[in-house]
Amino acid sequence: MKEFFQFDRYNTSYRQETVAGLVTFLTMSYIIVVNPSILAVAGIPKDAQLTATIIAAVIGTLVMAFWANRPFAIAPYMTENAFIAFVVVKSMGYSWQVALGAVFWAGLAFLLLTLLKVRTWLAESIPISLKAAFAVGIGLFLTFIGLNEIGVVVLGVPGAPVKLGNISQPSVLLAAAGLILTIVLMARKVNGAILYGIVAVTVGSVLLGMTPLPLSPVSMPPSITPIFMKLDIAGTLQPGIFPVVLVVFMMAFLDTIGTLIGLSMRADLLDKNGNLPEIERPMLADAIATTIAPLLGTTTTGAYIESAAGISVGGRTGFTALVVAILFGLSLFLAPIFTMVPSYAAGIALVIIGALMIQPVTRLDFDDYTELMPAFLTITIMIFTYNIGIGMTTGLLSYPIIKVSTGRGSEVSAGMWVLAALSLSVFVFMPK
Repeated sequence: MKEFFQFDRYNTSYRQETVAGLVTFLTMSYIIVVNPSILAVAGIPKDAQLTATIIAAVIGTLVMAFWANRPFAIAPYMTENAFIAFVVVKSMGYSWQVALGAVFWAGLAFLLLTLLKVRTWLAESIPISLKAAFAVGIGLFLTFIGLNEIGVVVLGVPGAPVKLGNISQPSVLLAAAGLILTIVLMARKVNGAILYGIVAVTVGSVLLGMTPLPLSPVSMPPSITPIFMKLDIAGTLQPGIFPVVLVVFMMAFLDTIGTLIGLSMRADLLDKNGNLPEIERPMLADAIATTIAPLLGTTTTGAYIESAAGISVGGRTGFTALVVAILFGLSLFLAPIFTMVPSYAAGIALVIIGALMIQPVTRLDFDDYTELMPAFLTITIMIFTYNIGIGMTTGLLSYPIIKVSTGRGSEVSAGMWVLAALSLSVFVFMPK
């Protein structure tokens, strides 16, 4: 198996990859509970959705492990599930079955464009400044999420959208101690420091009575029958649903490209031209998962930014993804144990990862404003709109506009013009 996953090529080991997989899983396991809760707003049965979420993650991550051999985990996207629940169903009035039909069409489009290598061509058309911006933006985005999960940053009031949380709360103090512990362990070159930090905070939370122990560590998975194959394909043929399909497609399309590039830059997997070799393989894994997900009864899936957690502790091959898939599979029966990890424990990992992902900012040319400003807009819009896709569309659209406006349009590749047009379509067709 070492030869299959090319351990020697990436100078890694079973232990290193296993720890990486465990860290990634613990950091993103919140999706097991959160995805069903969000989609319940759309009327999708919560218990069945939990099972669908886990199965979709297992299938997508296994394809990533064995076909793409990359340390990226796949699961239902948070941005897209909220869009489906709150916009498509609650605001626009479509049924969740029709909404899943829209996701299915987007998945087929992914699959076709990936097989034709169009997605690869588009990904390689993105300039290095924007690729660096994707990595930095995702890192700061994760930091923002982590600080919110810890309770250091909370919602503010009109005029001050965010503010300092109640830092005297036991959970905040415990998380702060865990953060310091993790930083010290990392400074001392302790392998698996992030994992130890998560475990330490979780144990401390249990000992302090903030996290109850489950009544039973084992539970049978809920039946998936109420939502399995319940998507409404015919309902998506009505003209009014086109903007929904387009936005779902573009959000997931851009999220995936940005995530793959950002994570690969952090893992030093990009070549000298700033491209991820054989990027069509992880893209195909995400396309297959997105096509299967609505059949199972859940929404768009793709590479998770929390994969950066595993990468930061040495995950470099598909074996990391395999470990994540196995743990997701076990969570079908051991959900009470895995969901014990409090959000503020995972939050400290996200803050650490954010610090590790900002290094590509050094690749920006601060003297060339036609490169700097699109990157800057990408990073800031990504964070302050709390939306990776919108940040990317802003950068992809502003880049050619600024280049042309300064007489440097010849520097814009054909693929970038296509991405700019697609980005513009998101702003035009995004349901208000």
